[in-house]
Amino acid sequence: MSMATTRPRLVLGGTSSGAGKTTLTVGLMAALAKRGMSVQGFKVGPDYIDPTFHTAATGRISRNLDTWMMEPSSMKEIFWRASEGADISLIEGVMGFYDGKDPKSNRGSTAEIGMLLDAPVILIVDIKAMARSAAAIVKGFQLLEPAVNIAGVIANRAGSANHFQLVKTAIEQECGVPVIGYLPHDPAITAPERHLGLVPAVERGELQPWLDLLAEKVAATVDLDQLLTITEQHASFDKPEPILFTKRDNEGLEPVTIAVARDSAFHFYYQENFELLEAYGAKLHFFSPLAGELPPADADGLYIGGGFPEEFAARLEEQVNVRHVLKSMIEGGLPTFAECGGYMFLCEAIHDRAGNRYEMLGIVNNEVKMQTKLAALGYREAVALADSILLAAGETARGHEFHYSSLVHELEHDHAYEVSGLRGRKKEGFAQGNVLAGYTHLHFASNPGMVQRWLSHCREWKRTREESVT
Repeated sequence: MSMATTRPRLVLGGTSSGAGKTTLTVGLMAALAKRGMSVQGFKVGPDYIDPTFHTAATGRISRNLDTWMMEPSSMKEIFWRASEGADISLIEGVMGFYDGKDPKSNRGSTAEIGMLLDAPVILIVDIKAMARSAAAIVKGFQLLEPAVNIAGVIANRAGSANHFQLVKTAIEQECGVPVIGYLPHDPAITAPERHLGLVPAVERGELQPWLDLLAEKVAATVDLDQLLTITEQHASFDKPEPILFTKRDNEGLEPVTIAVARDSAFHFYYQENFELLEAYGAKLHFFSPLAGELPPADADGLYIGGGFPEEFAARLEEQVNVRHVLKSMIEGGLPTFAECGGYMFLCEAIHDRAGNRYEMLGIVNNEVKMQTKLAALGYREAVALADSILLAAGETARGHEFHYSSLVHELEHDHAYEVSGLRGRKKEGFAQGNVLAGYTHLHFASNPGMVQRWLSHCREWKRTREESVT
């Protein structure tokens, strides 16, 4: 039986992409954190970069909430676990509030997340060049799905305090919800461009001045007390039944060590992927290939996630010993899973946009080249074409693709999956023996059997290695 408790939470949805969701969400997080509050960030959808902003502003690891890559029950469980100990959870939406997988339904949208979590919504409206018309926009968002709880509005890009008052008066009269503040039209407080060096810049603390400025601006023109009152009025939440993270049947199984590459070149991971590995009996050991660090010699598995290895290709090439040791361990049988940036690292070389070629590991008999336009973006359902360390042939998993590189040569054999997305189906990735690699970022919550299968391969490898020593 579910148990009612409190989880103060708020969804920040935009009328469209570019309405100011990230700027306002991060500003609110930073402003509330400066009040001494513990703030938990979430992002709707598979995005990796916005959660990096959230983590920088709150000091707590931001999570992704998604109803396509996982079941709604799993999404609720992830929300419940991650919000433990937080004073408030702020959930940044994706695209426009009702935009999702299907133009005829709310599937995969911010609206769906809001309804599933029974969360109050603050609608962010870009009011540049409008006054009373803003009320018509809010009214439309209210009427499209009456089950959504639009509990307030924040205006973005206001021309002045007087401009804001005009909009506030119109919306509150016509829509019956409070307009709790605004941000002025000010390029200095716009979220930095989501460029390839952004995440390393966040990690180096270079965005702290922007975070401080944003917190100051938000606190000056948004009524934070009213915002907190709204969350407190809707704080009750039924504890979901544990499904993903419940008592496991791995008791008595020997723990295994998974070496995880994590640094400025490899940093795109779902936190739940780590936690599911741990739940099934893995110990994670993080290491930095860029810094010349090596996995432990007794590692039982290797996980190389996504990121921007092309930005650090010269430095990765210079780490000759790291590349030699990793290649030797993988060729020796270490069960290895690599995705996107990790897949690129396993290839023979990376060609940057200027045409320079940099040596990589050479596990996958191919090279990758960078291009200026996105090569792939969107959700993917992957069907395994052959048995691998994560999936048996015919099994499915879900995830997404986001990359600017492509393979120099078409692989003729050993594809890992057939993936389907908005543009049809294609064969993708590399599966051979103890190696599984591909551009698709897989979310382990979409098929937790992947974790069990991988760790069983790791345990088998561990036994084989130990027997060879004795």
